Amino acid sequence: MQYTIESRELTTEYTNHLPPQKEPRRTTIEARDAGEAIHLFVDLDDAELVSFTNPRPGQESIATIRKNDSVFLVRVYAA
Repeated sequence: MQYTIESRELTTEYTNHLPPQKEPRRTTIEARDAGEAIHLFVDLDDAELVSFTNPRPGQESIATIRKNDSVFLVRVYAA
């Protein structure tokens, strides 16, 4: 199954800049489920998974990832 992953940079106390206000970055990943999709995305993006919520099937999942000094809000849903 294909999953769309949208990531948007958040502001943190450790960054001295505001994230650019633009469309989220979208990536499509082939995976068995949303959990596998986010783990593949994290590996491909060389990032660290901070948190992940996986509600009932058919609803979007939400994750927070960290890459370098930035934190990203990530949405995962069936494409």
